[in-house]
Amino acid sequence: MKHILTLCIALALASSTQAETIKSENHSDATISRIAFGACNNPRRNTNGMYRAILGEKPNVFVFLGDNIYGDTEDMNVLQKKYDELGAIEGFQKLSKQSKVIATWDDHDYGINDGGNTYSMRKESEKIFLDFFGEPENTARRKRPGVHTSYTFGPKGKTCQILVLDTRYFRDLVPRAKYKKGERPKNIVGWYKPVTDTSMTLLGDAQWKWLEQQLQVPADFRIIASSIQMLSFEKGMENWGNVPHEFDRLMGLLKKHKAHRTIGISGDVHFSEISKKTVNGYPFYDFTSSGMTHASAGWSKATNSFRLGKAYAQLNAGIIDLDWTNKSATLRTIDKAGKTVLKHKIPFAELQFK
Repeated sequence: MKHILTLCIALALASSTQAETIKSENHSDATISRIAFGACNNPRRNTNGMYRAILGEKPNVFVFLGDNIYGDTEDMNVLQKKYDELGAIEGFQKLSKQSKVIATWDDHDYGINDGGNTYSMRKESEKIFLDFFGEPENTARRKRPGVHTSYTFGPKGKTCQILVLDTRYFRDLVPRAKYKKGERPKNIVGWYKPVTDTSMTLLGDAQWKWLEQQLQVPADFRIIASSIQMLSFEKGMENWGNVPHEFDRLMGLLKKHKAHRTIGISGDVHFSEISKKTVNGYPFYDFTSSGMTHASAGWSKATNSFRLGKAYAQLNAGIIDLDWTNKSATLRTIDKAGKTVLKHKIPFAELQFK
């Protein structure tokens, strides 16, 4: 009996220790009710861009989704100067004081257009990125390749997790599509089409393992932040649909770990839209906001079979309002004047795996 009791205690302690290790890398006890995000922010264009409108929303958290600067270069002195230009903008300074600012990168702040794991200065660029956004020394993020990380906010019952992915550091380069004369579909505005090579990766093995662990963190609402779109693949631009096996892997992990109440946010395309696709019985939303300083009406006209309502192709930022009392999330796109131009409410009860 004594040996059995000792074994039970040991197993309980081991189980407890294991449970304690599965947590977000950053945590705040403060409950958050408003998250804002944006992408495609060129400090040399429309200097204060969307900042006044974003500040007016008073978000608890702001997520920079990439192309936070336009620093396509292998010269790290040039890249640093571009970040210094962003840091000098009054709107950015005010936002950094008012809200918790977190970030990932996309190609133009990574250092090369449509770049991936072959970019020669990715290590150096990563250090400049982490330094600029104030990543403390000796964090897990500092000790590994890539800028992915995770945050949780709020107590049990009101816990929001934000998973910040890195879609650049590890990605294999998808070859550009080649069309014979007259074969290019009219809705295509980009240069890619889905690959069939399932060995190609977007996140890389190490980040996938990290992500699976993070999806086991208890959360009442979860946001996956991706620099590129997760659902809209028909326009031929960079997106998860170019490597469909990677998107299937993501949805498989969500189902495996019953990661209810999870949505995606994305940038990159210079307009805003809300997309929805039911996968494995789960209604997955991808809320895109892109164009803090410049937008593209032409790209917004490309086909997206998953789009809800219309696209908005002027300067914009995304807002997510969490109503913990009525258990719902409202997705809003705001324009430069702070007006809500797109809106969609999601009851938490909808975001359930069947």
